[in-house]
Amino acid sequence: MNEEFKQRLLLQGNEAIVYGAVAAGCRFFAGYPITPASEIAELFSHKLPAVGGTFIQMEDEIASMGAVIGASLAGTKSMTATSGPGFSLMQENLGFACCAEVPCVIANVMRGGPSTGLPTSPAQGDVQMARWGTHGDHPIIVLAVSTVTDSFTITVKAFNLSEKYRVPVILLSDEVVAHTRECVTLPSNDEIRVIDRIKPSVPPDWYEPYEGDIRGVPPMASFGDGYRHHVTGLVHDKHGYPTQISQEIEAFHLRLTQKITRGFPEIQMSKEFMLDDAEVAVIAYGSVARSALRAVQDARKHGVKAGLLQLITLFPFPRGNVSPILSKCKAVLVPEMNLGQMSREVNRVNQFDCRIVKYNRVDGQIITPTEIFKSLIKL
Repeated sequence: MNEEFKQRLLLQGNEAIVYGAVAAGCRFFAGYPITPASEIAELFSHKLPAVGGTFIQMEDEIASMGAVIGASLAGTKSMTATSGPGFSLMQENLGFACCAEVPCVIANVMRGGPSTGLPTSPAQGDVQMARWGTHGDHPIIVLAVSTVTDSFTITVKAFNLSEKYRVPVILLSDEVVAHTRECVTLPSNDEIRVIDRIKPSVPPDWYEPYEGDIRGVPPMASFGDGYRHHVTGLVHDKHGYPTQISQEIEAFHLRLTQKITRGFPEIQMSKEFMLDDAEVAVIAYGSVARSALRAVQDARKHGVKAGLLQLITLFPFPRGNVSPILSKCKAVLVPEMNLGQMSREVNRVNQFDCRIVKYNRVDGQIITPTEIFKSLIKL
């Protein structure tokens, strides 16, 4: 059996997330079963022991997030997976991870809400929650997957960004992507770029756990390595101790923000389809981007110069990727399975004469290519 054949697999989106996480070096998963994300935990329970990792089913999502933070502080790449109600429960510990700069990945397979909502139906209602769900000004990266291949490759990117910038990364999928099965050809291990957190280069006595490097990102010692590492959810100085000194408080907040803004060129990702000569465009993400691509192809056949910008990074909002589209197109369609959470962001950065048109569904059904096509030809 040749290597190429061995790497070609029929996977669901949820399964591809697990394959991507393991390839990126994830060796700890703590979670609680929840539709439509349960397959992630199920497959991790098989995959992690096989590579020397640890799987724990926790009593709830609050404890799951706490375990992920603890494992990461001990030096292990860690993640959890959930859906809307469980994601709500994770917010306090997610804020702790942001404040203490603990790298980790949280997959949220979105379903209809609010509350118990529509457990088996697709939705994209957690977009703004992913950015602002925990309180206070905080750094975070939010990525979205649209295909099974994306579910693998973007999971690897999520871990790399989390480790490089010492920040939690939210990976948004939805029920459609999660349960779609596609043939994917996975890269070999030597083709996958894996980034690990930077370790201290100084002796333990010299170590300042929250002194940022030139990027603003502190080297991270693991518990048990001989370095004293005080961890708190309180605003702290460069030694990790709580502070009430205004200059230190301001410096803390600015550093957390600036380490992300300095990484914009790498962090803000998207895919472009047929945009070179586009007069109208679709901006979409998640499973809706799949429908949008087909709609754009059909529009082209009918003489409409349409294109698609598929957003991978949702936050920090990729203004640099979106603005060129707004500057040259007469109209942009933003279809979403919510009431317009991302269209608000598109409108916010629209400094041109481009007309922004929403198309929304919140009935638990997918947005079809035909729906997007009909809206496109009216622009």
